[in-house]
Amino acid sequence: MRPSGRARASAGGTPVSHRRTLAILTGAIFCALASAESLAAQGDSAASPGLRLGVLYLRADRSNPRVLAAGALADAAAARIPGAGLPPDPQLQLGLLGRALPGLGPMDVVGMTQLQVVQMFPTAGKLGFSAAAASARGSAARERAVDVRWEVRARVAAAFYDIYRIERGLDIAVATRRLMEDIAATAEAMYRVGETSQADVLKARVEVARMTEEITAMRAMRLVSLSRLGGLLDQPVDSTTPPAILPRFPAALPAADELVRRASASRPMVRAGAADLEASEAESRRAGREIWPDLELGVQYAERGSAMGTDRMGSLMIGASVPVFARSRQLRMRDEAGAMRAMAAADLAAMRAETRARAGEAYVEWTRARNLASLYRTTILPQAGAAVTASLAAYRVGRVNLMTLIDNQVTVNRYAQELAALEAAEGMTLADLEMLLGRELYDPNSGSLAPGGER
Repeated sequence: MRPSGRARASAGGTPVSHRRTLAILTGAIFCALASAESLAAQGDSAASPGLRLGVLYLRADRSNPRVLAAGALADAAAARIPGAGLPPDPQLQLGLLGRALPGLGPMDVVGMTQLQVVQMFPTAGKLGFSAAAASARGSAARERAVDVRWEVRARVAAAFYDIYRIERGLDIAVATRRLMEDIAATAEAMYRVGETSQADVLKARVEVARMTEEITAMRAMRLVSLSRLGGLLDQPVDSTTPPAILPRFPAALPAADELVRRASASRPMVRAGAADLEASEAESRRAGREIWPDLELGVQYAERGSAMGTDRMGSLMIGASVPVFARSRQLRMRDEAGAMRAMAAADLAAMRAETRARAGEAYVEWTRARNLASLYRTTILPQAGAAVTASLAAYRVGRVNLMTLIDNQVTVNRYAQELAALEAAEGMTLADLEMLLGRELYDPNSGSLAPGGER
């Protein structure tokens, strides 16, 4: 039901012309289109303030508890290496023999003081195998520390790109709400002069409320992602954190087969598994030599008093361990070491298979995200913007209604949000590939700050 002429005069004073309302609506639409295009573009503002991924990596290396714990564990393993190839410490014994009680004075003839040194010497190259195993274990611990660092970096990158995706979506939602508010105001002005229906006004107001709901949810999601990032950095991160800056991604990557080959050979976790296998092989060879007796060499010096002065005596002792429980001890140690070696080999094979699968999957996901993002920038978003422009021209002559115009603009904003999600997915995939390869693929401190709105 349209208001009467009296109602129009009382509601709006001077009637608003059709040309003026269309001019207002045209300005709002073109401002929204310009906002969507600027959100889809990236400039060269590397010096602009913002949250940079490279800075987050440095913070994680310095303060993440898992990284620090892995580094301490590697230091502990390295500290065990020097002593692994040494024989046991010698035993020094002091004996007071033939003493009278209770005064402990030396008895005639048999009373003497004795000093003895005994050293055990492992045979059959056992010390060499122990040193080799300890060195390999130390290498494995170092590689695991490196792998933990790359894993934490990947998690930091995932949180960072999630923040970026949410912030871009939030900027787009804020711009969309402003557009809907302008459209709602224009629709109300047109309704007051009888040039549109009340349904258009209500629809525009519903869209404003819906965008407000999305903005509220996105702001909460941003705080959640910031909290997750703060947990990885072991530092407080709150809503005052500046917006994330998207790094410049590499223009190309090696072929999929080459990436898979490099990852299966250079991933720190795979190198740690190879070092564990090397250590297990050394321990297995040592266990096979445990059946060999260990030698023990002792030197003894003794002296006693006599009527002629002091009598001095020396002794040399040679002994060997006897493996009387070989069936239950040494042979079982050999079986245990063989089983541990088989487990290490199976673990290494599993790591390599998983690495190949993850590298191939990450490459496919990177290709998908990159190609779709390029398609959105070059085709989908420009065509969606052209559709909005065409619907605006059609609305001017009454060929389409206001809802068609709104739906087309909402579609543009949805495509812009999907582009942000694809950019974030590309970054996350590159972080996964870096973790699998154990090296950087791009500069995390590069990039530009995308035009943003309210956070």
